[in-house]
Amino acid sequence: MSLPTSDTLAQVLTAQQMRAAEQELFDTGTSVTQLMEIAAGGAAEWVRRIAGGRPVTVLCGPGNNGGDGYLIARLLREAGNPVEIVAPLEPKTDAATAARDAFDGEIRTSGGGRGEGVFVDCLFGSGLSRPLEAEHSLLLRDLAGRHAIAIAIDVPSGFDSDSGEALNERLPQFDVTLALGAWKFAHCLQPCRGRMGTMRLVPIGVAAVEGAARKIQKPRLRVPAADTHKYRRGLVAILGGEMPGAAILAALAAQRAGAGYTKLVSSHSHPGAPPDLVVDDSAPVEALEDDRIDAVLIGPGLGRGGAAKETLGAAMQAARPTVIDADALVLLAPDILETEAPMIATPHDGELETLCRSFHVVASGRKDRAIALAKTSGMIVLAKGPDSFIAAPDGRLAIAPPTPSWLSTAGTGDVLAGIIASRLATGAEPFDAACEAVWLHGEAARRCGAAFTAEELARAVSEAFAACL
Repeated sequence: MSLPTSDTLAQVLTAQQMRAAEQELFDTGTSVTQLMEIAAGGAAEWVRRIAGGRPVTVLCGPGNNGGDGYLIARLLREAGNPVEIVAPLEPKTDAATAARDAFDGEIRTSGGGRGEGVFVDCLFGSGLSRPLEAEHSLLLRDLAGRHAIAIAIDVPSGFDSDSGEALNERLPQFDVTLALGAWKFAHCLQPCRGRMGTMRLVPIGVAAVEGAARKIQKPRLRVPAADTHKYRRGLVAILGGEMPGAAILAALAAQRAGAGYTKLVSSHSHPGAPPDLVVDDSAPVEALEDDRIDAVLIGPGLGRGGAAKETLGAAMQAARPTVIDADALVLLAPDILETEAPMIATPHDGELETLCRSFHVVASGRKDRAIALAKTSGMIVLAKGPDSFIAAPDGRLAIAPPTPSWLSTAGTGDVLAGIIASRLATGAEPFDAACEAVWLHGEAARRCGAAFTAEELARAVSEAFAACL
C-alpha cells in the first residue's frame, strides 16, 4: 500500500469517485478481501483504543460495509475486547460473506449492547441513496442509545454520502466517525457533519483522484524576506462607500493578513480609522491609477446607488486582481464583468441567488451554484454559509473546514473579504488566496472564543497568521 500524501489526505470524493478509486486498486492486484482487511484493520485499531477494554457491539449490514464490521469484530476479539455482532440482514457480497464466516462467535439479529460499552455502526455507510427500512432505523437508534460511545464507520447509516442529507428522521448522534480511504462530501456538509462527532481518516491506499474536491488545509505562509519593503509585500486598495464602518473592518483584517500596505479609498471622514491606515479621498478612478496597487476590494459598505455603480465600474476598468463582496455582488452583471483580471466573488446565499439570476445560471444548492457560476462568469466563487465552497472556473473545488458558529455576527464577512484581498495582494494565486483566507478567518474565530465582535475577529487575524509560519 502506498503512503498517503497531503493530496490524498485532503481530497473529498463522491460515492462514484470512491468506487472508481477502489476499482483502480483492484485493477492493480488488490482483492476486495485484502482491501477490506486493510480498512477494517485501521478502523479496528481506532475502536480498540477508544473502547479501552470495554465491550463492543458491531451492527453489520449486508454489503461490504457490513463486511468491514465483521472483520472489525474479529480483530477486536483477537485483541481481547468483549464483542458481539448484530446483523439484521444476511450478507449479499462474497467478501462480506467470507468476513462473516471468519468470525467465530454468536451473531444476533436484534438487541444487544450494554450501557458502558461502545457501539459501532457498519450497517450501510457510504453509497446509501434511499431511506433505511423502519425496523433498521429503529435498531440503529436503539443500539446507539444503549451504549456510552457510538462510532460510525465511513458514513453514519441513514445519511446520503454525496449531499450530507438525512434520509431518515431521528438518526442518532455519533461521538466518532472513521472515514475509510477518503473523505466523502457527507463528512464536510451539514446536517451530517454535525452528527459525526470527531472525525478521523483511515487510509487504504487510495491514490489522488483527478478532479476531486479537497478540504481546505492549514496554509504554509512565509516570513517576509529580510530585504523586502511594504510595496513588495503587496498594496491593497479598499474602495469605500456609503457605510464606512464595513470598509474599516475589512482594512483592519487586510493589515493583519500579510500585505505590506493597506489603503482605504473613501471620500468620507474617518475619525475612528487607525493611524496606520492610509485614507485616500481622491476619486476611485484616480486612486486606481496607482500602478503599485496589487489587489482591490470593493463591496463592504459600498451601497447600491449611482455612486456605488460608478465605483464598481472604476474597479472593473482598473483590471486589477479584485475581491467583489457585499453590495458590489448585487450590482454586478455580465456586461460589467468584462476584464481578464482575476476576480473573486464572495456571496452568501442571498447574493449567490442574485448572481445566478444575473448570469443566467440554473443550479440548486450552494455547491452546485458555486460551481456553475464560476464556470459561467470566470470568477473564483466563494459561496459562504454553514458549508462554504470555493469554486474555480477550471473545475477546482475546495470545501471549508468547520468554523465556530459565533461567526454568525454582523461584519465578519467584511473581515473575510479583507483577508482575501490581502492574500491576493501578496501574490497568492487567486484560488489559493481564497482558501488561505477562509482558513485564517476560521482560525481567528477559534482564537476569539465566544461572543466576539467583528473588530475583535479582525485583530485576531495576526494570531491566526502567526500559527501558519
